[in-house]
Amino acid sequence: MYSERFKASLEAVEKNREQNTGFEPQRMSAEQKEEILKKYHPDHREDKFATLKVGKNKDDKVPTELCDMLSAHSRIAGRSIDLDNPDYDVDVLIIGGGGAGASAAIEADNAGASVLVVTKLRMGDANTMMAEGGIQAADKPNDSPAIHFIDAYGGGHFAAKRELLSKLVCDAPDAVKWLSDLGVEFDKAPDGTMITTHGGGTSRKRMHAAKDYSGAEIMRTLRDEVYNRGITVVDFTSAIELILDENGAAAGAVLLNMETKELLVARAKTVILATGGAGRMHYQGFPTSNHYGATADGLVLGYRAGAKLLYADTLQYHPTGAAFPEQIYGALVTEKVRSLGAKLVNAKGEVFVHPLETRDVCAASIIRECGERNNGVDTGNGLGVWLDTPMIEKIGGAGTIEKRIPAMMRMFAKYGIDIRVEPILVYPTLHYQNGGLDITADCMTGVENLFAAGEVVGGIHGRNRLMGNSLLDIIVFGRSAGKNAAEKSRSVKTGKLTLDHVKKFEGELDAAGIETQLVSPKLLPDYNRKGKIL
Repeated sequence: MYSERFKASLEAVEKNREQNTGFEPQRMSAEQKEEILKKYHPDHREDKFATLKVGKNKDDKVPTELCDMLSAHSRIAGRSIDLDNPDYDVDVLIIGGGGAGASAAIEADNAGASVLVVTKLRMGDANTMMAEGGIQAADKPNDSPAIHFIDAYGGGHFAAKRELLSKLVCDAPDAVKWLSDLGVEFDKAPDGTMITTHGGGTSRKRMHAAKDYSGAEIMRTLRDEVYNRGITVVDFTSAIELILDENGAAAGAVLLNMETKELLVARAKTVILATGGAGRMHYQGFPTSNHYGATADGLVLGYRAGAKLLYADTLQYHPTGAAFPEQIYGALVTEKVRSLGAKLVNAKGEVFVHPLETRDVCAASIIRECGERNNGVDTGNGLGVWLDTPMIEKIGGAGTIEKRIPAMMRMFAKYGIDIRVEPILVYPTLHYQNGGLDITADCMTGVENLFAAGEVVGGIHGRNRLMGNSLLDIIVFGRSAGKNAAEKSRSVKTGKLTLDHVKKFEGELDAAGIETQLVSPKLLPDYNRKGKIL
């Protein structure tokens, strides 16, 4: 089954395991990190970016694939939409059914607003469900929000909007308590104390987890709470265009039933975009850990309505996506595997980077190892490096893997790989949209009454996100968006509904000389029968 070179590499890993387990590789200096990122990280490949010619971010560079979507025609261009007889009329319209959307719905409902959640797949089909490692919160005696801030600010290359990051870390302890009170089953010691671990770039153990399916446990709890409250949820329905009123404020959305293709109109006093990320855009041809619907919809809708983007040129490539077997190529191998003691090892059996460097540095190091240094392992479907999982059992004792990362063990066991005794192969996978819509501390975009929360937002994490801050971000800013949108809806007097901004944007495309047959948002990825990206 394996080539001789493959088997020789595996033997080298096993031979060196004892010394590698006790070996503590040096962390890189700031200068070394900057050098490796500029040379090897995908964000610095200038040939993979294009310049926007229209919209609020005109002249900015963004990934080529995103530029195409931001410069495409509206799905309703040239179509007549009856805005005078809406199918739905609510206080708060939430677009997206993941963790941010569910958190917003719960808090808006708490505030007494009438709420409608529309989601293009099912409630809970979101990147939240895919998150594994945990959620950060500085709630232990040796920690503080200030230390959490320093870790995250540095990890994001000092580019985060300070007011957003401050809110994230200061609201974190209450966010975890809120989830626990709702019923999330976090890992706890026998005395009831929450168990916390390190993550990449953290100086304190502040990662709270539910085994290695933390996102699924959080999403299960939030989804059940939404349903139990009787909040209206419309599944398999995409927002394909925002509706503004005559004063330019957000006032609803044009919806597309994904099954019948029927167009519907939702009128709302306030709108929350919680559409998640963009992994299924497959920037630069990378595999992705994202769910099927992650196609940058919110960026397109917000941008066409006049919202500004922040850091749309930066993505997070999680360093450890599964590289073998090919059936799970790109699937997330949680950072928790490394926080429990597994190290990254090249084809020669050498540890080549500290396992808990920030994600961007680890990803760039793997790309360098597989490229310039020629130390990658040929998987038969590309290159990868070893993540030596048996180290976990050597450090924590027999049974640690089954107890702490059971989902990982099951995922690989399906393909005959026992991660307790065999290392696994990994390569960076497109994981997180660092950039997104620019918001203020109350979660409002530059368009009046248009709020945003979750992965669709840019600026919270700067240009790189630390593990555990995404599950935190969707709770903190989802709750905040729900509260603020509900409060704002009390004073909103919606004017006449209009889609004039769509016509205006089409005019911009013409004026810029952009000729394209593309329409956006993309909604779903396209794959041919060979599984290659179209």
